[in-house]
Amino acid sequence: MARPDDDPRLRPRLGRTRSRDHRRVLAATQIKRAISRAGALAQPSVATPPVGARSLADLPAKHGRGAAFARGRAASPRGWSQARPGARRVVVKARYVKMRAGSRAAAVHLRYLQRDGVTREGSPGQLYSATVDRADGRAFLDRSEGDPRQFRLIVAAEDGAEMSDLRAFTRDLMRQVERDLGTGLDWVAVDHFNTAHPHTHIVIRGVDEAGENLVVAGAYLAHGIRERASELVTIELGPESTMERQAKLVREIDQERLTRIDRALLREAGNAAGGVIDLRTAVGEPRSDVDRRQLRIGRLHALERLGLAEEIATGRWRLVPGMEETLRALGERGDIIKTMHHALTRHGAERGAEQFAIHDLREPLAAPITGRLLGRGLGGDELGDRVHLIVDGLDGRVHYVELPAAGADAANPPIGAIVALGAERGAPGAADRNIADLAHRTAGIYRPADHLATARADPGIADPEAYVEAHVRRLEALRRAGAVQRLDADHWRIPADLEQRAARHDTGRSQMPSLRVLSALDLETQIRSDGGTWLDRQLLARDPVQVAQGGFGLEVEVALERRRQHHLSHGDARRDADGGVRYRRDLLATLERRELARAGGELATSRAVPFRMAASGDTIRGTYCEAIQLASGRYALVENGQEFTLVPWRPVIERSLGREVVGLVTGGGISWQLGRDRGLGI
Repeated sequence: MARPDDDPRLRPRLGRTRSRDHRRVLAATQIKRAISRAGALAQPSVATPPVGARSLADLPAKHGRGAAFARGRAASPRGWSQARPGARRVVVKARYVKMRAGSRAAAVHLRYLQRDGVTREGSPGQLYSATVDRADGRAFLDRSEGDPRQFRLIVAAEDGAEMSDLRAFTRDLMRQVERDLGTGLDWVAVDHFNTAHPHTHIVIRGVDEAGENLVVAGAYLAHGIRERASELVTIELGPESTMERQAKLVREIDQERLTRIDRALLREAGNAAGGVIDLRTAVGEPRSDVDRRQLRIGRLHALERLGLAEEIATGRWRLVPGMEETLRALGERGDIIKTMHHALTRHGAERGAEQFAIHDLREPLAAPITGRLLGRGLGGDELGDRVHLIVDGLDGRVHYVELPAAGADAANPPIGAIVALGAERGAPGAADRNIADLAHRTAGIYRPADHLATARADPGIADPEAYVEAHVRRLEALRRAGAVQRLDADHWRIPADLEQRAARHDTGRSQMPSLRVLSALDLETQIRSDGGTWLDRQLLARDPVQVAQGGFGLEVEVALERRRQHHLSHGDARRDADGGVRYRRDLLATLERRELARAGGELATSRAVPFRMAASGDTIRGTYCEAIQLASGRYALVENGQEFTLVPWRPVIERSLGREVVGLVTGGGISWQLGRDRGLGI
């Protein structure tokens, strides 16, 4: 019976509850319990997790929706169906994720579930729901706003390739789950066919049909959904024959991953004296036992080759400690290598296994990685908020790296883009430079009041109060890191090496590598471009990135030579007497202006206002309409009703899309002054 104080249908309204007066709360509880004793609140409801439960999967079977089914099936003489002969195997991975206000992780997860190449035809995946074949992911996220959690499932039938319609199967499964849980569910799903086993990702809101907190019994998450899925697959394909089962087990003998045979061996070793598995032939042994013994002997010989088992005497085996963990790691590595091979194949590239570099998430990158983005997708078990990137590096190796989904999505590089991964220390921020300069003038003391007076006298700063507040917020972050000292509300002690300390702080905040997009264009497009490209920066750099004479490094060498010939043919470079190449002075700036003039002219034909090229010192005021990607970089299109201009885009401005912005064009870019309600870009 449900707890009476959890029933959403009965909510006595007894007036405002004061912090020191619990009588109304107690009265409400007593009323519900009295009605419950009369039998009126027998409808199952949401259970509350016990204090100390780490996750829903840790909940005892008696807690949460679905607990009754899990207890009944576990206690039944029939047991769980997948343990019975003939039942079709289904793997179900389940996780719940806490929803945080303002977090983009849920949106990023849905976006990656619909990434390119997941259908049979290699097209993007399509979300669907219980009622529509084309579900609106944005609407689902809007409905999820404020939910305490989100449930994520991956359902993969071993024989999924033989099933006629995964979408219909998923809907049947979710209808059964709703019946087991006693509530309707709001969910979306997408089918993936990009692996050996077709599978379905299902995302469920963390509330029931009444909008109350949804708690699912851990036993149901661990076994119940898998049980229901196995029943449906068995009904569609029929019971698995003994020959089918035997053939599947034979295929597991040489696999470098944890298999069903390994689990049986581990159970047997755990129950045997001294952990020794005895597989010697017994007189009168049934045929089924002979087949099972042969499978185990074959698997043990495969494990012996991997150094994970040893035969201590004829027919007597011992498993090496840590075998299970090693096999799980090997399986994960094998899946990653398959993913890398798939990304290389899509680009028509070939690399040997010795050129693969899989980076450990627990350790920072030993060196920055620069290269071409070949692929990306959900990382780990595909249930969390990590994204993997596959980068064809200039060092001749192919790298697999995982990042937080929000960081990878913020950069949002297209496939083929030139990217850099690593914790490289960037140039000091403008705020750090401003603080250091003001403190240097006053013997190492920074005063926000003095800074505010200076900001008010600067006509290029639209909101001086917000401008100074941003500097103070930066100082608060550095104070927590021990880089500066606050003396009082209007006095800060600033060390002489503030910029160096701030850079160390920014670099060391996370061991996870950062992602920077060096060029959104692939090599071929850069070679023909009229703008300033990453190839141009490499041609002009005093210390260009080193490239290997193989793999992508060799492709870059060829592209650099072709780009050099492009400049020679267009008059932007010339050969000197000794055969060297000399480029036009301020080549990058010239190319940028040339590209902006062309792009602005093309955009002006589709807009009702003319284009104006921004010059250094101009104050830009208008509506931020959209972001434009050019070879020279990303630009914000700002229109004021009489004309529009293109200025360097910065992440901070994206929050002001469709709103008025103000910025001061400088020699190095633009300084945005945004209102205090929109943040501040410095």
